[in-house]
Amino acid sequence: MNHIVSWLRLFVFTLTSLIWQYGFAQLVVPENGFSIGFYNVENLFDTINDPLTRDEDFLPESKMGWNTVKYFHKLDNLARVIAAMDTTGFPHFLGLSEVENSFVLNDLVAQPQISDADYGIIHVEDTDPRGIEVAALYRRNYFQPVEVRVFRPIVLEREQRHILYVKGLIARGDTLHLFVNHWNSRYGGVEKTKNARKRLAIALRQRTDSILNLNPFANIVIMGDLNDNPTDESSTLYLKALPVESTVHPAQLYNLALEPYENGEGSYFYKQWDLFDQIIVSSSLIQGQPLGVSKQQIIRYDWMLFFPNQGPPRPNRSSGGGRYYGGFSDHLPVMVRLFLN
Repeated sequence: MNHIVSWLRLFVFTLTSLIWQYGFAQLVVPENGFSIGFYNVENLFDTINDPLTRDEDFLPESKMGWNTVKYFHKLDNLARVIAAMDTTGFPHFLGLSEVENSFVLNDLVAQPQISDADYGIIHVEDTDPRGIEVAALYRRNYFQPVEVRVFRPIVLEREQRHILYVKGLIARGDTLHLFVNHWNSRYGGVEKTKNARKRLAIALRQRTDSILNLNPFANIVIMGDLNDNPTDESSTLYLKALPVESTVHPAQLYNLALEPYENGEGSYFYKQWDLFDQIIVSSSLIQGQPLGVSKQQIIRYDWMLFFPNQGPPRPNRSSGGGRYYGGFSDHLPVMVRLFLN
């Protein structure tokens, strides 16, 4: 009996090893680096009523008159942005926020402008009553997910969102640990809402520490709309994301959004430019061993912007306050590139 159990264990281990090795052996090495992006797509809702979410503004009978034509116009606009993010192709891994469900993700990846990317979908239903969730798209020829989880702070709130964790392989068998975030908004005031973002930052740091304690050289990429700037305490004090400097400490996190923010760049505009959409990485990627990382880039083209009569241009949003504008999103996407050294 013990021989049978031992043989079965050996068989399972061997089979798992073969699947693991065969999987990444088939992955393609991108010529211009492995691109990782994040995009808050601003209320990507279908037109069907979901009694479990507050989707009343996105129904045909709503004030906005959200119908099939407007929905597919939104999909087409988002696909246009995604196609323009990586000038050498399409983002290889793309975190998303504010998607209603898996159905809208399937409709998005089927859009002609990005269908050639052959995107796979990673999505886990959340309990957020607003119905806006995080998800990820990945190019099947370049990335192989091996583990998907969601987690949230232990202290639950009715609208405390979860964080999506994806562990996966790229060519050569390098492992990436990716976290997709959409932290609670500032609606109701910064001070009144900051504790929710603080709890998410602490929970995220605990998860990254557990990975780095096992492997100080782990390749970690955190992305998301944090609803805070890189200099706010959620990032600096609780997530403990450091500025990129000449001296890099092992098993730490570094905020690639800090430099563009200090240079006056932003991804979201309300009275002023803010850089809520951030990409934060572990020290191994800063050191370039064995993977290196580029600076964070904010994807910004004039055709993505609204030019008011007064004030600076800002993201051309698709809707807001129950009104339909027909634009893209109220956020600009961000991106980095990993280089296989």
